[in-house]
Amino acid sequence: MTAILSASSEIIYPDSDGHPMADNTKQFRWIVTIKENLEIVFAEHPDVFVAGDLLWYPVEGNNKLRLAPDAMVAFGRPKGDRGSYRQWQEDNIAPQVVFEILSPGNRKGEMENKFEFYERYGVEEYYIYDPDNIKLKGYCRQHSELVSIDEMNGWVSPRLNIRFVMKETELEIYQPDGRKFLTFLELEEQAKGAEQRAVSAEQRAVSAEQRAVSAEHRAEQEKQRAVSAEHRAEQEKQRAERLAERLRQMGLDPDDF
Repeated sequence: MTAILSASSEIIYPDSDGHPMADNTKQFRWIVTIKENLEIVFAEHPDVFVAGDLLWYPVEGNNKLRLAPDAMVAFGRPKGDRGSYRQWQEDNIAPQVVFEILSPGNRKGEMENKFEFYERYGVEEYYIYDPDNIKLKGYCRQHSELVSIDEMNGWVSPRLNIRFVMKETELEIYQPDGRKFLTFLELEEQAKGAEQRAVSAEQRAVSAEQRAVSAEHRAEQEKQRAVSAEHRAEQEKQRAERLAERLRQMGLDPDDF
């Protein structure tokens, strides 16, 4: 009976909150673009965990206290699959950076609750992007508070070292090495372009090698013709010497002919 009661009282931390990841294609595209490009930025860092739309439970024993940031980064945590981010199982490390991508369905009260949650549970950097109105807000922790960043255009994230650039038509984000965050389609097109350039370079190298082989072949043919001409000249010289010798044997001077 004791075992049955213990099992029935175990707290369950669901991996889903029942809400969709995104409300529209634009929001979804931005969530995926930010999450996947952050994966690229930290691909060589085994102790940086990046996730998108993953439920974060900050307090053990409370399965109602949770949020699923559109994208989040936790430094000091290993990569790997998770059903949810249970902070007490992650050396009590809170995600240091979170992103939220707005949609028309986001309510003011909802966003205020998210801000209070992130501020209370230790987020160091919080970025909110509205792709419909092309507006970016950012907050950086100062002691116990998340303080608004005055100017986001050109801002470089202290933790991520990525740069935000506000254009008239949309936000642009750049990796630490200067490469722009790209969508899956843009990455695929870039990869295809690089592959095509590599194939073209290989074809040019093959053509150059073939031309070099042809030139070498022609040079060898010229050499052989030169050797043949030299050989014929030597034969003509020998015939002339034999003829001159016969003329001398006949008592004639070869120079008279």
